[in-house]
Amino acid sequence: MEIRAHLIARGLVQGVGYRYFVFNRAKNLGLVGYVRNVFSGEVEIEIEGDRSLIEEFIKDAKVGPRSSQVKDLKIEWLHGTESYQNFEIR
Repeated sequence: MEIRAHLIARGLVQGVGYRYFVFNRAKNLGLVGYVRNVFSGEVEIEIEGDRSLIEEFIKDAKVGPRSSQVKDLKIEWLHGTESYQNFEIR
């Protein structure tokens, strides 16, 4: 069953390759959606796919690349929309 998660990553997550890290993890797991920087300094992730794969993705997103420092990852579970074709950096 397709499910969607809306995530907000806080901490040192901009300018450290975090979006590219997220992009690569999502692509490797076959998940769809997007990642983008937010004006507040946070990173927003909208991700859709199998719940177990999203949970695996979240474990990695909480850590991020070596140069990042993820202090908090807010997670909101939503119904899948099946409106994404792939995963993209916005």
